Amino acid sequence: MNSKQVGLTKDVGFQVGVRRTFNLTPEEAWEKLLSKKGKSIWLGKLISGDVSSDFGFRTKDGIEGKKRVFKPFSHFRIDYKKTEWTNQSMLQVRVIKMKDKTKATISFHQEKLLDSNQREEMKKHWEAVLAKVAEIK
Repeated sequence: MNSKQVGLTKDVGFQVGVRRTFNLTPEEAWEKLLSKKGKSIWLGKLISGDVSSDFGFRTKDGIEGKKRVFKPFSHFRIDYKKTEWTNQSMLQVRVIKMKDKTKATISFHQEKLLDSNQREEMKKHWEAVLAKVAEIK
């Protein structure tokens, strides 16, 4: 019997996705995510660049990356690498419109993770991030 590991893909290593629906319009959700406080929660304190910059970014904690796609009020994709990692992952952050226009779903999807341990680490991280995003005033 061939049992597949959770999150293992054929082409991009391990992946993880976490999402949560908020009582926010899509515009409010986007603004919250990309506010200084929002970015400090899900990315960390930026010391150079920004996720929307063509020149990449770096955080105080050593996370670095570069924008690949940036579509305002919809989604962005960035390279994402922690200092202690030997690999670079791809992170996609989406704000998904709901039928009820007073609600939006925020989704973090990360691929090119090294193994199941890294997948579990990031799953816990993104779950904690979404709980904190709910508290941003």
